[in-house]
Amino acid sequence: MAEQKQDTASALKDIISHAKEYGFVFPSSEIYDGLQAVYDYGQNGVELKNNLKTLWWKAMTMLNDNVVGIDASIFMHPLTWKASGHVDSFNDPMIDNKDSKKRYRADQLLEGRAEEYEKAGTPEKGKALLEAMAKAMTDDDMSGLRQLILDEEIKCPISGTGNWTEVRQFNLMFSTQVGAVSEDASLIYLRPETAQGIFVNFLNVQKSGRMKVPFGIAQIGKAFRNEIVARNFIFRMREFEQMEMQFFCRPGTEMQWYNAWKETRLKFHKAIGLPAEKLRYHDHEKLAHYANAAVDIEYEFPFGFKEMEGIHSRTDFDLKSHQGLSKKKQQYFDADLDENGKPYGNYIPYVVETSVGADRLFLAVLCNAYTNEVVGEGEAAKERTYLKFHPSVAPIKAAVLPLVKKDGLAEKAQDIYHSLKRSFNVTYDDGGAIGKRYTRQDLAGTPFCIAVDYQTMEDNTVTIRHRDSMEQERVAIADLREKIGFAVSMERVFEQL
Repeated sequence: MAEQKQDTASALKDIISHAKEYGFVFPSSEIYDGLQAVYDYGQNGVELKNNLKTLWWKAMTMLNDNVVGIDASIFMHPLTWKASGHVDSFNDPMIDNKDSKKRYRADQLLEGRAEEYEKAGTPEKGKALLEAMAKAMTDDDMSGLRQLILDEEIKCPISGTGNWTEVRQFNLMFSTQVGAVSEDASLIYLRPETAQGIFVNFLNVQKSGRMKVPFGIAQIGKAFRNEIVARNFIFRMREFEQMEMQFFCRPGTEMQWYNAWKETRLKFHKAIGLPAEKLRYHDHEKLAHYANAAVDIEYEFPFGFKEMEGIHSRTDFDLKSHQGLSKKKQQYFDADLDENGKPYGNYIPYVVETSVGADRLFLAVLCNAYTNEVVGEGEAAKERTYLKFHPSVAPIKAAVLPLVKKDGLAEKAQDIYHSLKRSFNVTYDDGGAIGKRYTRQDLAGTPFCIAVDYQTMEDNTVTIRHRDSMEQERVAIADLREKIGFAVSMERVFEQL
């Protein structure tokens, strides 16, 4: 019987260390002391992330008849970001501590204090503080934010003092130049989100695909934000990947679709193995200027419940803004009949957005998989660490392990490995005692280990060892592909959607 260890075993620092040691995530350009808030995905990490992206993509475009995909450019005409509001208002309120010289987001300092009130059993104080913060953030000079920090006696965690500067706004977009000659170069931006690439292609997709409203456009792509204060490992980075779908619908039907996608997206996270008790909705009390409804799907990371995905009813703000600045109509002609028997005619569609951070989903899945147990009882008890990935997202599906290298076992194991590698991402390992090899695969999250022994040479059967239970079963080599294929199939996830 396995006994779960204390929550401290799943502390973020342990997960970060494990992620590096077993090839999931590395600090970027580490040999030059790295670059803050920038990370590289290792050999196991890229497989896990690609599996998650593939699941999301297929769930969107294959399971929905009215959702198609695009891949828009990272570089866009700079007026795109003027129309979207990013040039004028994509800012974070920053405050410096004069003693430590450290910079913080003012709103995050206040949100942290609100969380303290909630943990202390006085959530009404936290709610009142957040309401005051939201009001203060509407002021041009941001002086109200600084005053709230002073009133709450919030100290810098480095210096321990409350010697704060004034609050200043910092635009988060990275700018660069395009052009062959520097004097003639034009200012452009690395996109801070992927959604605008969908909006400016709305009519291209609709007309070329003969799409009828309601329909959606999905996209997976990189985005870039000059985060002044980045923290919590890959949760907040300067270069990150988004998986977004913009769903275009008839005005007046947006709340129906908002609620439908809200439910669908929560099902997805549960289907890939995230437990219901670690997921929750968080409705936005203060809406963005373009939205009439918004909710976050939050996951309980080691550092608390935080946003993993957002579902927003964006009204017609985006298409209307691009129509206004570009002078190109972004209207759709709806030939369906209304309750009076007349065509709905021309209108700018409303949009419901689902946007999940691929890196945040990766981190949630990694945190959830990280398992530290005490196995056995008494003197026989020992600690066991492994990654309990859902088989469909596990980086390596199976490992083929010859009991020994001699007597033809290694050659037989190689044959099995080569016969499976065309169907699954499998690995071969013949280094060291087989018990240690089992442990290596556990630490990488491999759901199945296939042991090739002397009996294999007699009857063409192998032993499959299951990662989670450590139970073993004898299986014919001829049945391996079907047995493993069923367990790791993405269809098992889709059946729950």
